[in-house]
Amino acid sequence: MKASDRAYASLREDIVEWRLPPGTVLGEVEQSERLGVSRTPLREALARLTAEGLASAQRGRGVVVSDISLAHIDELFELREALEAKAAALAALRGDHARFAGLRDRFAAAPALLHDEDPQRHQYYALAAELDAAIDDSIANSYLAQSLEGLRVHLTRVRRLAKDDAARLRQAASEHAAIAGAIADGNAHLAAAATAVHLSNSLHHIKNTHPLP
Repeated sequence: MKASDRAYASLREDIVEWRLPPGTVLGEVEQSERLGVSRTPLREALARLTAEGLASAQRGRGVVVSDISLAHIDELFELREALEAKAAALAALRGDHARFAGLRDRFAAAPALLHDEDPQRHQYYALAAELDAAIDDSIANSYLAQSLEGLRVHLTRVRRLAKDDAARLRQAASEHAAIAGAIADGNAHLAAAATAVHLSNSLHHIKNTHPLP
């Protein structure tokens, strides 16, 4: 792997996982030493992060991790609903219905595993990622799939704002089961509607658990 790719991947993960929170200055000297790369590949990595919107150049400070505001979250979810509802509808028309039936059954069983004491969020998120992958494989639209991929890195970052309480995860599992079930039944309109309901509930939860200015 090229040094610039390695630096980009490390910084991207640190930003998404909030190890580098919004406002952190990504100083060239400090980050070059931390990541074990020279300043030239680091600059390439910072340019890629800036192009993705994960970092921004600020006068007098250099490159910093981008902030997340309530306005940003609203805009992300507006775009997310437009893209994901359409993708779910296309998956219902073009996808392998048996594959989505299996996902529906796994999501239906997931709430019983999400206890208040120890919500198994990592396993749940892995299952949600399987649903995303199944939809991406089904839509047969490379432009839409590419747009969704670019959006999801920001959504993962936003999701870290919300508390992973078991009650919300159980509700989300049921919502995902409804989406997968509608796709499995080949019902494009219901798949899009179920997606819109899930996204509305997700946005409401994020705003309630982590109010932003």
